Order: sequence, then structure tokens, then C-alpha cells
Amino acid sequence: MKLTINREDILTPLQIISGVVERKQTMPVLSNILLIAEQGNVSLTGTNMEVELVCKLENVQIETEGQITIPARKLVDICRSLKSDSVIQLSLEGDKIHLRSSKSHFSLSTLPADQFPNIEENVHDLAVTFLQKDFKNMLDATSFAMAQQDVRYYLNGMLLELGDRYVRMVSTDGHRLALSTLATNLEREEVKQVIVPRKGIIELGRLLTDSENEVTLSIGDSHIYSQIGNYKFTSKLIDGKFPDYNRVIPKGGDKVMIADRISLKDMFTRASILSHENIRGIQLHLSSNQLQVFANNPEHEQAEDCLDVNYVQDDLQIGFNVSYLIDAMNVIPSDNIKMTLLNSNSSALIESSEETDNLYVIMPMRL
Repeated sequence: MKLTINREDILTPLQIISGVVERKQTMPVLSNILLIAEQGNVSLTGTNMEVELVCKLENVQIETEGQITIPARKLVDICRSLKSDSVIQLSLEGDKIHLRSSKSHFSLSTLPADQFPNIEENVHDLAVTFLQKDFKNMLDATSFAMAQQDVRYYLNGMLLELGDRYVRMVSTDGHRLALSTLATNLEREEVKQVIVPRKGIIELGRLLTDSENEVTLSIGDSHIYSQIGNYKFTSKLIDGKFPDYNRVIPKGGDKVMIADRISLKDMFTRASILSHENIRGIQLHLSSNQLQVFANNPEHEQAEDCLDVNYVQDDLQIGFNVSYLIDAMNVIPSDNIKMTLLNSNSSALIESSEETDNLYVIMPMRL
């Protein structure tokens, strides 16, 4: 195998593909990227056995066809270290891949392409199309609330729900919940729910842009698939049952606070500085048109802050993890937020004061 390509035409695809490759692998070949040059096309493939990304490279001169797997991190680091206008030549000589650019020469170990695993092809019985920017906004609005390495494996991902003329994404780590809904032209009698693993959601989010281009998501029984530009994304689905999110969303809250989002976020950020570094708890005191925030830590340091808000109900004291509050403030796009509460033991419902496509639920803390 022998081919030539400009550094700029291979570096970005390499960086994106290598994002799928885990640093610690049980199989050595999973630390590699599969490079295939045949029939006038060159492709890069990375996988962690759960998520697979394939990219078709452009502007490549193929002298000799072939396929091989190359260490992902080393190849990315070498290409990144070269000058931006460099021309790269890759040639397979024996069991080594040689990378030459100007006066630089690198020799890397390889593993045979036939050792590289392929995620099996899957029949996709359902497809839905979005604008890329709308799909990206949904992911950004919900992905932060996914669990990480939770023993409840079905929480280590995101629920994708497809119903009649809507698509909904829901994530939760057991302490908070994020939900986003988008209207579509999809017509369905039955609601379909699948759970996309955390790694798949993260890699999908990296591929999406704020463009008006359409993107189609195809869903099967065990896989989800999408073609985004030159990238083909495939992810296995988590086999499990996601919690009934409707039971988590608090009902009947009669205490409503409306506040400026930026001012509220800034106040929470200041209070977080002196909150307990592990439990991150702060106390909220609501009274007539005023919100007071209190934080302290084991070093007996304290923070107090106050903000004028729109609130006319009974006084209320309630504790929250301040990081969860800040995360919600970061993804709500409107100027004002609405927080609905029932009592000091009930979860808070946080949403934009203007629209209800996105909502956030945060459980209280006993402080």
C-alpha cells in the first residue's frame, strides 16, 4: 500500500476517528485505526466494539492499494506535529507503515487488517430526519446529565424516544434529569424507545454542526446508524429498560420563581467556590421577591449572596447540588428561567420562562 495526502486533509478525520479509540484496550488491535485504500477510495475506521466511525478521505493519490491497522494516538500525534502545508506519504513495507514528509521519516508497527473487528450490519427499520443544528441542540441540552459508569448500566446512555410527530431525548444519573423534545414529521402509532450508550452520544455530538443540513438517524433493534458528511456513525444500543421519566417529573408545584438566568448562574458560581468540594451542597432561601444563597465547607468558610427575583409565594428553604444547578443554567438558551417547587423535600422543575421543549429536574439535598 502506498498513498499521498496533504496533512490538512487527513489530520481532522484522524482526530475525530481516534476519539472513538479507547486508550486502554483488552485487544491490541482496538488501539489502532483501520486504513483501507482500494477502488480509488481511502477510508479510516475506529471502533471500541460499541461505537464505530468510518471516514472517507478526500484528495488522496493512491499508488498501491491495500489495508492495514496503525496505532491511532501515535499517527495523530505525528500528523499534528508536522507543518500545516506538509505533504504526507504513507507506505506499507513489510509489517511497518512508513510515514514520510519532507525530511521527516517515521516507522510505525502495524497489525493485520483481518484482525480488526467490524460491527455487524443491522437492519434499520425506522428512520427520522432532522436539521443538524436542531439535533445538536437536543444533544447539548441533555447529554450532560447522563450517568458515568453507573452500576445501573441503562443510565450510562441516553433515551431516544420516537413518537407520533415528535422525538424526545432523556438522560438521568439518578440525581437529576434532562429532557428535550423536537417536533418532526414522523408518523407513528406506537412509541419506540432505545438507549444510546454514552460514548455513542459523545461521538455523535462531535460530528454535528450548527448547519441547516439535514441528518438522518436510522434505528434498528440493536444498532443506530447515521451518515454525517463524510462520516458513517454506527453504535450498538444498550439492552435495558430506561426508567419511566414521566414519574420523575414533579407535578403540582405551586411555588414559582422567575429569575434572570445569567445573574442566577453567576450567583451559583460564586457560592460554589466555598461549597463542600465533595457534596457541593448549597442552601436556597426563597422569600418575597428575593432569593438568598448560603454555602459553607468543613474549613468553616461561608458564602452568602442575594438576588432580586420574581417570587410571591410562601417562604421556602431547600438545598441542592450547586453543580447541577449551574449545568442547567448553562444549557437553557433564554434570558429568564422558571423554577417550580412544591416543598423542601420535592424535586425542582427548571425550564425556560419562554418555551417548554426542554426541562430539567433536580433532586433536593438534605444539608
